[in-house]
Parts: sequence; C-alpha cells; structure tokens
Amino acid sequence: MRIPFGTVSVTQKSKDLIKGILDSNRLSSGKFVRLFEKEFARLVGAKEAVAVSSGTDANTIALATLHDFGCQEGDEVIVPALSFIATGTAVLHARFKPVFVDIEQDTLNIDPALIDEAITKKTKAIMPVHLMGKPAAMDEVNAIARKHNLFVIEDAAEAHGAVYKGKNAGTLADMGCFSLYVAHIITTGEGGIVVTDNPDFAEILRSLRSHGRACKCNECVLNLNSGCCQKRFSSGKGEDIRFLFERIGYSCKMNEMEAAVGLGNLDIYHGILEKRRENFYYLADKFKQFAPYLMSIELADYEKLGPHAFPVIIQSPDKIKREALTRYLEKNSIDTRTVFCSMPTQFPGFRSLGYKLGDFPNAEYIGDNAIHIGIHQDLDKAHLDYFIDVVSRFLSELKIQLRKDA
Repeated sequence: MRIPFGTVSVTQKSKDLIKGILDSNRLSSGKFVRLFEKEFARLVGAKEAVAVSSGTDANTIALATLHDFGCQEGDEVIVPALSFIATGTAVLHARFKPVFVDIEQDTLNIDPALIDEAITKKTKAIMPVHLMGKPAAMDEVNAIARKHNLFVIEDAAEAHGAVYKGKNAGTLADMGCFSLYVAHIITTGEGGIVVTDNPDFAEILRSLRSHGRACKCNECVLNLNSGCCQKRFSSGKGEDIRFLFERIGYSCKMNEMEAAVGLGNLDIYHGILEKRRENFYYLADKFKQFAPYLMSIELADYEKLGPHAFPVIIQSPDKIKREALTRYLEKNSIDTRTVFCSMPTQFPGFRSLGYKLGDFPNAEYIGDNAIHIGIHQDLDKAHLDYFIDVVSRFLSELKIQLRKDA
C-alpha cells in the first residue's frame, strides 16, 4: 500500500471550462476569476475576495495594503517562528521587518503569552498562522492587537474550512490569506486569495496585484465582456488609468484556467473537507496509543480543523531519531514532509536578521523532531490503519514498550 502526501481533484466541470477558455483565447484574469472570487467569499463568509497567483502573494499584498494606512518601510510585523518560509518572506516582500515569536509545541501555533514582549513602537501588525489547519488563539491575538492598535492578518494558507468558536478562518481579523496550491483543500493548481470585509482593503488589494495601477474596479468591464470603460480616460489629462500607478505594486494576478480549476473544486469542497476531517480525527484517536513517545497536536472542543496534514511530533528524541522514522515510513511507501523549521534560526536565508539558535526553543524543537503525512480525500481507513501499523512496527523494532491501556 502507498500513502502519497497529497492529491488534486480536477472536476469535469473544470475541464469543460478550461476547454472553453482556450477556445475563447481569453486566458488572462477575467470573468472566471471574478466568479471564483465571489464564490470563495460566499463560502468563507467574507464580503470581498481578491485572487492572486500564490499564497505567498496573498500574504504579501495583504501586508503591503498597510502602507496606505500609515505604515512605513521597516515597520515591524509579528509572526510565529515556526511556519512555511512564505510567512516570513512575505513580510520582507512587503517591505516590513518580521519579528518572530515562539510557538506552543502542542498546537504548533504562535504563543500569545509571548506577543506583548515582542511589541515595540515600530510594530504595526500581527500575522498569526493556522498551521496544519488548526486555528491560532485568535481571541488572545485580537485582544493584544486592540490594546496596541495593531492590524491583524491571518495566514490561513493551510486552513480552508477551519472554524474557531463558530467563525471561519480568514474572517477572524482584518484580512485572511489562503493558499490554493495543489495539496490544499481548495486548489487552483497554483494560486492564492485574500478575503476581507473592508472594501477599502479590497480596492487596494486589486491595485497591488496589478503593479499598483489606478485601475482597480470590483467589476472590470474590459475583463468581463470587453466593453467600453468610461473611466479609462477620465483623469483630466487624457491618459489611460491602466497606466497610472498609485503605489508600489506587484504582478500576481490569477489566470482564467486556474480559476476554472478552483470553480470545480468549490463544487466538491464540502465533501473534501468532511473526508479530511474524518481522516484526521480517526487518525488522531488511533495515534494516542503511541504516547508519550509520539504525539500529534492537541484538539480543542471550540474548534474544527481544516486539516492540511497530520503532524507527528517525536517526544523522546533520545530514543527515536526523526531520520530513522522518516526512512522507515518512506521505505514502507508512506510519503513524509518535515514540519517546517524555526524560520529565524534554522533557515540560512534569515541569518541577516540577527537571531541565534536557542532564541525559539519550541519552534527549533519542532524543526528538529517533527514530520507530517497526508490526510487527503483519496485516503480511506485502510490507508490510515496501515500507517498506524507501520508506526507500531517501527517502535517495536526499537523495543519501545507501549502502554497496554492506551
């Protein structure tokens, strides 16, 4: 049996739409991107959605929006030390300075008790991450933000369908940013999207994704039906506003074919989400037998996960080496990934920021001692039972005795 890390669902609807798009020769961002944005916003429960070319771009332009609200180059954004590298690089791409805070080992998310001490006069925003689809402690994060008058932007890249105290991930702050990469619950192949209830944010986001241009209507006549736009030459000097640039922007639009894949995914979203949740909770229950040697994340009764993957945290590194566990799983046809690292101290690319090994002990521990495996909709209980059996055999070969009452 083989357990691949990820899968992708491309529906017949998507294939039919793509054929029509190719036949039309209209490939760049147009009516299908706009339709996908509307449907995604409706699904999440947000008023606005702006689609872009990756989850990293979603984070970047959400942060860059803050320049229009008084933030300046070099201002600080607080982020968790543990995340996919894109969380940290997006802050830099947006011309801010990332300030890292350690995480909680049992949630993999930012430790809210450590945020206050990281705040300075230059702090302008907090970007919590819902890692693996588990919501961060948003009540605490938002309370700190209100106290210090900070913006909050959710990195919900892996958290489609996650629910925190009755509210959907992505709607718990000023903006929420999702990745639409192939391994995620909703995919466009590549792609990302920002959701918000603030129309001013949305207007700036539309400008930023297209070089910062002044052309930023919610409904673009030219894109949707090639009609005549009454605004193009209304600036007073006769120039085309599509070539008037109001801010430093980016080039990160979604194209029509990606939107077509996403529209098909939205039709089957609830089935995908429920299957992933079912897989995660089944595996989490079975995995308890490996405590205290191996653990996964703690689950709370006030949340619903939008499961991206199943994390495995080694609790006895003196007895279990991650390399040995990874090799054993891979040898038995179970794909694995490491659970990222401490960005500021375990990724060489952030060395210039001046952090040193030991500054983020929890994130660094996870960076050295955790992996994750797929939990996607193409896996059934036979796959999950096989994974449990393989882990059990691995521990048995190490002569690790498990509790009989586990």
